[in-house]
Amino acid sequence: MPRHHNINGNIVPFTAEEEAARDAEEAQAAIDSQARKDAEDARKANKISGKEKLKAGEALTDAEVEALFG
Repeated sequence: MPRHHNINGNIVPFTAEEEAARDAEEAQAAIDSQARKDAEDARKANKISGKEKLKAGEALTDAEVEALFG
């Protein structure tokens, strides 16, 4: 389905260049979203791991320290 945009109150279809640019923007947004999710998952895993290591008296990695103590 072709995309459209509003220019001065007129609905105008995207040009081929605009379609390509929008496709690239959407692809980058998906990549950025996945990167944020991956970073959050890693932070949560480091927090859990850090807590377990503290309980066991083991040394923590820098990432675990950062996740636990900010």
